[in-house]
Amino acid sequence: MTMFPQFDYFTYYRVRNLKRKERERRFASLNPACYAAFTTVDREIIQEPIEELVQKVQNHTLSAVGVLRTYAKVAIRAQEKTNCITELLLPEAETWAQSEVNIKGPLAGVPVSLKDSVHVRGFDTTLGYARYAGQPREEDGPMVKLLKDAGAVPYAKTALPVTLLSFESDSGLWGPCLNPHNPKYSPGGSSGGEGALLALGGRIAVGSDVAGSVRIPAAWSGCYSLRCSTGRWPKVGTNSSMPGQEGIGAVFSPMARTLNDLTYFTRSLITMRPWNYDHSVHPIPWRVAEERDAREKHLRIGLMNSDGVVPPTPAIERALSITVAALMAAGHVVETVNPPEQADPFTGLDLAAQLLNSDGCTTVNEPFHSFEPSDPAASQLTRIASLPRPIRYLYYLYLRYLRGEIRLAILIRNFGPKSSEEHWKLVSRREAFRATWHAWWDAKPQQYDFILCPVHSSPALPHKSMQNAVTSCGYTFIWNLLDYTAGVVPVSRVDGLTDALNAPFKTILKTYGCDDAISRGVWRHYNAEHMAGLPVAVQIVGRRLQEERVLGYMAIVETALEDHKETGAGKYNLIQPE
Repeated sequence: MTMFPQFDYFTYYRVRNLKRKERERRFASLNPACYAAFTTVDREIIQEPIEELVQKVQNHTLSAVGVLRTYAKVAIRAQEKTNCITELLLPEAETWAQSEVNIKGPLAGVPVSLKDSVHVRGFDTTLGYARYAGQPREEDGPMVKLLKDAGAVPYAKTALPVTLLSFESDSGLWGPCLNPHNPKYSPGGSSGGEGALLALGGRIAVGSDVAGSVRIPAAWSGCYSLRCSTGRWPKVGTNSSMPGQEGIGAVFSPMARTLNDLTYFTRSLITMRPWNYDHSVHPIPWRVAEERDAREKHLRIGLMNSDGVVPPTPAIERALSITVAALMAAGHVVETVNPPEQADPFTGLDLAAQLLNSDGCTTVNEPFHSFEPSDPAASQLTRIASLPRPIRYLYYLYLRYLRGEIRLAILIRNFGPKSSEEHWKLVSRREAFRATWHAWWDAKPQQYDFILCPVHSSPALPHKSMQNAVTSCGYTFIWNLLDYTAGVVPVSRVDGLTDALNAPFKTILKTYGCDDAISRGVWRHYNAEHMAGLPVAVQIVGRRLQEERVLGYMAIVETALEDHKETGAGKYNLIQPE
């Protein structure tokens, strides 16, 4: 910060206006044909499986530039509806499609959107901070080089929350990204722009996930995602709001509008040997037999109805029930999971929160200009982390013994900056936590093929709700702590009548034994009538580095849902282009 905060603030204000005007000019400069209605050919391109699209590009039935121009139309309409795009990569993308992209690759001509944190030559990587604007990258990062060599064409960078510590996607620089199904709600975060764009016709997306950031947007916007284990997907050539943070590994991972596209894209990228582009990637080829085996067997599935922290709201509970019924009707066995006592989800949430924010939230706040707005979730975390230890301990005593908020008090007690010695001890606890789960899953009577659970306790939450619901990340965060592979499959939509509360939410929470601030922070926003039409989804969790198997399990779940009489998955949730 400068000595004179008011001048620093005006710098933020000026940069914000410049970047937004620059974005407006780029959209306005597109060929007028991009603003025309979707043609029959456009609709076919948008709906066609990407492997068929690749074949048509390679046999010259379609051109990569022609496909890209269809997705320019998609980008325009998605931006108008949701404010999901930060950097429009057109018309440069047309030049790449003609001169840099490998049309012989397995992703020939496939348009790909990228989370704003990915490095693209000639464009900023702002992460929603004004301080990082006006610094275009001189070369593509390894992720983009890999995509171009595979034949893919990056065409947009998408919205995220400043700090990346939220299930919303808002920043002072770019403004809020809106849910494509209801603008009053969040599309999720931190890869929320990707989810919004996919739901409105986008094709393939690359996001990142440190606590649920590709899974929450997929669930709240109605698409598919795969949270890869660390080392399976490239991550070099990106910016982070927490560079050097390794307590909980952030992973870049794919998102897609259909499961078929998600599987094909993941398989294709790994067959490109990404370890030759990024030193952090394990040299593990795509294991076709594992994917096939997962698709062809009768499964033994563990059901985790609740994380024991925030109970699922009625709409999410119904999505789980539908999925369980569909799987059992298909001949699979589903049994309720009892997580290991010494490594339960709440213990994991406490441990993961300390690991992720062991610097006391200092790093995510350093780039801000004076008075540049932060994210509500990050602001809450920063306030707690900034308390002097004696004051934080007194606050812990107050919450625990005077207010009876035992779990919130536990989360707050140790949430603050850590010394190297304290951080090492946390990492040691993390490894013991992982070892406990590994032994538990191996032992009888577990030995599940996968665990079925919610993605979040609620459908999409309203904007700014993270101020109350910042601690509601347990359903996804635990799998980051364990580094397990996890996928999201959409199931249905919120029904205003069927999913309505049958009593005041505090009364319902008391029946669960969870009437505390953490649960109330989510349930206070639940209103089935207002949420009607929002997507609901389930999470399929495998073990570490089981990407092929988890995609196979997701296919089993999708097929079971499509065959089940109550509802179907996949295309049921898509928003058709207007």
